[in-house]
Amino acid sequence: MRNLALMWVLAGVAVALLAAGDGKPSVSTFTDKRDGKVYKIVKIGSQVWFAENLNYAAKGSECYENKADSCAKYGRLYNWETALKACPAGTHLPTDEEWTTLVDYVGGRKTAGTKLKSSTGWNDDEGKSGNGTNEYLFSALSGGYGGSGGSFDDVGNYGFWWSATEGDAKYACSRDMNYYGENVGRNDDGKADLLSVRCVVDDEKEKPK
Repeated sequence: MRNLALMWVLAGVAVALLAAGDGKPSVSTFTDKRDGKVYKIVKIGSQVWFAENLNYAAKGSECYENKADSCAKYGRLYNWETALKACPAGTHLPTDEEWTTLVDYVGGRKTAGTKLKSSTGWNDDEGKSGNGTNEYLFSALSGGYGGSGGSFDDVGNYGFWWSATEGDAKYACSRDMNYYGENVGRNDDGKADLLSVRCVVDDEKEKPK
């Protein structure tokens, strides 16, 4: 079937998402005007997500183990307050509800991890590959996390992503995927911890007129 062009307006710039017409995700790119970095974006159901972790050098973010090559591979890790403001204009940090919409669309939390994980880069589990099928081209990465005390852990084993939904004064909701299972977990993490960020494109229909 011929491709269909879907137009999304991002911060005043029209971006074409190429829809295959065969049920496969629609992909294109988004340029962050702040630093010129170009990200893949993917349309999954009614949402358009970054298909890469954010790598914008905001105060309150770090590279895993403070290594620049980790940022190039996995994106940066952000504390929650920074994550709330880190996404470029025309996009935002997804709420817990928006994460749920994504997870439900790809089959539910028990199996969504396999379908969303990258097909490379995850550690093996007793000889069994921890990689996903990347069926929806979301390319979730095992970027690990940073502790509030300056430690780093779990690269290759886990990916952790902030949501914009607050739990209480100390905690906020997050999502995780791991190398040994198919699920997508939902957690409350300390706001000072450093997790990855996936931005989602603003829904033009929900903006006030």
